[in-house]
Amino acid sequence: MATRQTPSHLGRQIRLMVRTLTREEWFHPDGFPVAVERRDPQPPFGLHAHEFSEVVIITGGHGLHLTGKESWPLAAGDVFVISGARPHDYQDMDRLRLINILFDPQQLEMPLADLPSLAGYHALFTLEPAWRRRHQFRSRLRLPSRNLAAVVAMVDRLDEELTTRAPGFGFLATSLFMQIVGYLSRCYSEADNPDSQALLRIAQAITYLERHFDQTVELDTLATIAQMPKRSFQRTFQKALGVSPITYLIQLRVRRAAELLRRNELTVSQIAFRVGFLDSNYFTRQFRKIVGISPRSYRQQYVARP
Repeated sequence: MATRQTPSHLGRQIRLMVRTLTREEWFHPDGFPVAVERRDPQPPFGLHAHEFSEVVIITGGHGLHLTGKESWPLAAGDVFVISGARPHDYQDMDRLRLINILFDPQQLEMPLADLPSLAGYHALFTLEPAWRRRHQFRSRLRLPSRNLAAVVAMVDRLDEELTTRAPGFGFLATSLFMQIVGYLSRCYSEADNPDSQALLRIAQAITYLERHFDQTVELDTLATIAQMPKRSFQRTFQKALGVSPITYLIQLRVRRAAELLRRNELTVSQIAFRVGFLDSNYFTRQFRKIVGISPRSYRQQYVARP
């Protein structure tokens, strides 16, 4: 006798049908968390998710990018980021060619330096993936042929390092990957379509936090930068980043404090004031909440490392 399937049963079946690509399958056995996969053309693959993230660069042809119930048209020059947990696929392909740069952000120690002060970085790697459905993929990065050729040349150099794996390849491959990330972030910062501009305004509020984390920051100021009403800005920020602007600021201050603690030059109280906390006790509570241990214990663990 046939049984009636409830929506929850159907949902579980769909999840079971989604293949999850593992790190072991797609990264080199040495564990280096960056890989390049070229699809010329992209073959049928099926709905899948990843244990890693990827930058997708469309180099030619046409097709549809499927994410759940939505599908978005693709053409040469389109660039977008896919987080591991989101199932996706390609369909209706007409000589669709693409480059996937696979990376594991949990394992890759990326020296961001001042990259978070670039609005295009936040827009491309954080905001656009979160807003893809809302913007109907119109806020994706679209590279003109000159910029596409430039980024493909960078990928070629990265691919060569990952293929030869000569001594020092890890350092060079990391720097080349970061060069690609920085270049694409700059390109997004220069995007002029209205949907990208909307993301960039919110990203500019994030960069303001990155640059002024040690100062008093008002929500009204951030909302003005984003050109949004304050309540709307707060809701949008929370949805895109998963935390409120104030929580993001506290987390940012704690990250910067951890950097100073590793240098072992200032006292804990001096560091608290240096990163924008007006009360060292409050700083210690927030540091423990986010990191799991006190600032002093964190410093002792770091200094004790061989």
